[in-house]
Amino acid sequence: MRKQAATRQSDVLKVLKRHGKPMTAYAILDRMKPGEPGLAAPTIYRTLAALTEQGRAHKLESMKAFVPCRCDHEASVPVLAVCEDCGTVEEHDGSPILPKLKALSEQSAFQATRHIVEIHGRCQACAT
Repeated sequence: MRKQAATRQSDVLKVLKRHGKPMTAYAILDRMKPGEPGLAAPTIYRTLAALTEQGRAHKLESMKAFVPCRCDHEASVPVLAVCEDCGTVEEHDGSPILPKLKALSEQSAFQATRHIVEIHGRCQACAT
């Protein structure tokens, strides 16, 4: 039985939210497969593509992993602070830097389709 796209997206978001740390598509698949033995990686990738396009999840490009969106930033920039020790990801609203990113792109006539800023380092808990 095939699930509707909205139901599949909801299921994947629940897995991401429950895990609390970035997850690869295969890690998501592993969590969902016991309940859906016929589930395959392409379905998870399509679902994650839809969720990122909708702004309901973010892809951490440097890690090829995903996190659920935790901010309302429709016309903004998600700034994702990734702790390299414990793996937690904090999401911040990057609205103040959006004009600067647009200006940088315009200098070379680059047409940006989306903005995501990743900052890697150590969270407060790991730094103390």
